[in-house]
Amino acid sequence: MPIPNDAAGREAYELDRAHVFHSWSAQKALEPMVIAGGEGSYLWDADGKRYLDFSSQLVYTNVGHQHPKVVKAIQEQAATLATIAPAHANDKRSKAAKLITDLAPEGMNKVFFTNGGAESIENAIRMARLHTGRTKVMSQYRSYHGSTATAIQVTGDPRRFPNEFVPAGTVHFFGPFLYRSVFNATTEQEECDRALEHLEQMITFEGPGTIASIVLETVPGTSGIMPPPPGYLAGVRELCDRFGIVMICDEVMAGFGRTGAWFAIDHYGITPDLITFAKGVNSGYVPMGGVIIRDEIAATFDERAFPGGLTYSGHPLAAAAAVATIEAMHEEQVVENAARLGAEVFGPALREMAQRHPSVGDVRGLGVFWALDLVKDRETKEPLAPYGGAAPAVTGVLGAAKEAGLLLFNQFHRIHLCPPCNLSDEEAREGLAILDEALSVADAAYEGVREVVAA
Repeated sequence: MPIPNDAAGREAYELDRAHVFHSWSAQKALEPMVIAGGEGSYLWDADGKRYLDFSSQLVYTNVGHQHPKVVKAIQEQAATLATIAPAHANDKRSKAAKLITDLAPEGMNKVFFTNGGAESIENAIRMARLHTGRTKVMSQYRSYHGSTATAIQVTGDPRRFPNEFVPAGTVHFFGPFLYRSVFNATTEQEECDRALEHLEQMITFEGPGTIASIVLETVPGTSGIMPPPPGYLAGVRELCDRFGIVMICDEVMAGFGRTGAWFAIDHYGITPDLITFAKGVNSGYVPMGGVIIRDEIAATFDERAFPGGLTYSGHPLAAAAAVATIEAMHEEQVVENAARLGAEVFGPALREMAQRHPSVGDVRGLGVFWALDLVKDRETKEPLAPYGGAAPAVTGVLGAAKEAGLLLFNQFHRIHLCPPCNLSDEEAREGLAILDEALSVADAAYEGVREVVAA
């Protein structure tokens, strides 16, 4: 039962159920776990049970829980200047902007701060529309960009369906994904070429002169952690240049070390026009997001006011946390650690695991950003859970892992492994061993399907 034995924990649970309205949920079905504390890669509940956090919550605690340098920075900033309006300059906000733009490609020297990823997408699209004088936005079906008005409609997954009540001028297209190719491709090169041909046709049929921007997650996250094939992002960049379209790379989930690089675009050698970020910029300790702006687009608003703003844009506490996070990641070589873990620990272990678990149809990822695609049948690739839905076998894997002390991220038929970027090798192997055992639940469902088919 999720109701804690601990009296304080039980009170927290009861007050939550009485008064908190949770996101993305039917409220009566909820039984939230009460978290009492955390440190590093671990959390513990109100009754003291410890969990290894392979979800990084919603994939944002890139330097783990309660990093002492980040906590200290927030405490010191709160004692000095807890808040200030965005119209004023502030030392931490200024330094955060400098540190962030130093990580971006050359020619991207300005940051517009927001409170999170969805607001970053909203404002990036607004900039693109004002810069081009066009309205349409193109994005991939397998994507998630946030839940605000435009961001949710740019999103490709089923959460957009009940939110499509306000016209947003969005058009969706298929991105490359060889494992579930819609282009009948058999190689990464074929998938890349055909996906780019498809996108060019979509641009042509929609009217290049009507399209303000193409928005894509550099490495799609919630929708399946699908690193694009070599050449794809460069091809999108060429199409944007040819047709005068603003290229927006969504790095909200993939940025700040998650893929083993500061930004996922670093793996592909491209420079977008706008980069959206949030989450890992300060490990989510205080809400912050933003848009990194290419100089040519920033210049659009040199003499013309940008018609947007947020009360807490560049909040001092969030900015101080961002400064401390980025500095700690440099000092402690956190990004390098994530890259090494991906290449030497997660990649090899998960691929070996897939050989022993028939329910694992595909393994893919970079750094500390991995997905297992669970299937009913490896030959047909039928997902273990339906698109937009859940299945007892997947829920069983999550439950078995949680019982053994491992928290995982899940979407439909996929298990995502997204631990902190400063995870140790020992912690990585501990979590992988628990996952290995938990996958037996999915294997049982796989074998049950095969027995039914055989009968």
